Amino acid sequence: MQELASLYISHYGCSPEAVTPITGSASNRSYFRMTSSAGTCVGVIGLDHAENHAFLTIAEHFRPKGIPVPEIYAVSEDGMRYIQEDFGDAVLYDCMVKGALQDPDSVLCRTMSLLPKIQFEGADGLDFSVCYPQPSFDMRMVMFDLNYFKYCFLKPSGLEFNEVMLQDDFEHFADDLMSCLSDVPTFLYRDFNSRNVMVRDGEPCFIDFQGGRRGPVHYDVASFVWHARSAFSAELRDKLLDAYLEALSKYTAVDRREFMDQLKLFVLFRTLQVLGAYGFRGWSEHKAKFVVSIPQTIKALDELLSGESCGDFTSVQEKYPYLCETLGKMVSLPRFNVEAAPGGVLNVTVSSFSFKKGVPEDCSGNGGGYVFDCRSIHNPGRYQQYKALTGMDEEVIRFLEDDGEVTGYLEHVYGVVDPHVETYSKRGFTSLMVSFGCTGGQHRSVYCAEHLARHLAAKYPDIRVRLVHREQNVDMIL
Repeated sequence: MQELASLYISHYGCSPEAVTPITGSASNRSYFRMTSSAGTCVGVIGLDHAENHAFLTIAEHFRPKGIPVPEIYAVSEDGMRYIQEDFGDAVLYDCMVKGALQDPDSVLCRTMSLLPKIQFEGADGLDFSVCYPQPSFDMRMVMFDLNYFKYCFLKPSGLEFNEVMLQDDFEHFADDLMSCLSDVPTFLYRDFNSRNVMVRDGEPCFIDFQGGRRGPVHYDVASFVWHARSAFSAELRDKLLDAYLEALSKYTAVDRREFMDQLKLFVLFRTLQVLGAYGFRGWSEHKAKFVVSIPQTIKALDELLSGESCGDFTSVQEKYPYLCETLGKMVSLPRFNVEAAPGGVLNVTVSSFSFKKGVPEDCSGNGGGYVFDCRSIHNPGRYQQYKALTGMDEEVIRFLEDDGEVTGYLEHVYGVVDPHVETYSKRGFTSLMVSFGCTGGQHRSVYCAEHLARHLAAKYPDIRVRLVHREQNVDMIL
């Protein structure tokens, strides 16, 4: 922080009057808004020199070309800290969710119209050797992402599959993706989505492009237009695609039919890549924002396979029959279908909720169960650094467990609920509901529901455990 302050002084001639942390996404970098009467900027502390160097080099390459990316004001001697232009807090995705834009479709179309400029003019003269972690979209990276999906999502999903047959289709799929790499170098943004677009004065600006490299243009189109969490309508997708292809035609000849055939491959590839990330970040690291996104992405994959979201998918299914068959079985798994409840099995629903919004409704028609009040437990929500987090985030988990109150609390809960589950299972009952409430349904109740649900799923493998964080929009089968 002292080095960031020194950079601020070197640029503005005075010390910052306020330094406020800015919540990041999946990044390991730390961001701070630094302000004084002299000006405002964003200070960044990175952990990887090569990643920092990629961002700084690409930003300084893009700006003279009129690509709206942050200006770099000052960089530390070791390259691990820098200060940059502050684009504000208006993230395009958040603006759309909150309805904060007067004409969101227009901003989205302008965003897509700028993409070819980034891809072609951004690539012109760029030294791709600085790109992190690879200079180019290549076979190794494709196979890495496909295996990321296999090991971090498909296998943990519980689906049985023939790994050899799947690998055969993976290799065929990778060959076809690589064939879309053109002879003319183009810049692949890689994380091109509405969370990495800021809106300033009604115009899109771009951040988090440090993972960019040389690659096919279809990848970024798939990433933005078919991003599951954005949930664009079919009509809006067509508008965005039209805006992109019109801008693209200024740089290269476009055969729309050929482009769409290739684009379908990248929509599928990007969806699998995203599920791999959500499986690792959500299931393995227990990060709430990624767990929340899994049902939407599964739905998007189902719509893709059925031909609803990207046109007729028959040709893709014919190319990679075992892959598509496996994906079809995966999206149909009961854990992704919260309405499917096998008969004769005890279904335990464990929920978290806010008392301000009322106790969760029992939809089974049986009544009964437990409601536990977590408000006696020390509340992380009282502290600024935890306000944007939930009981699924590592920082909150560590706070609660270090404090210790929650551990004894859950031991008593287990002592009450476990015998109830055992008795209900023996007697053939099919439903039990256990709910944890706290003030906001965000920290303590989420932590307790998570731990009871996973405790029951591990201890009683013959029951079906449904985990619902009502205020966090999480609903899943363990």
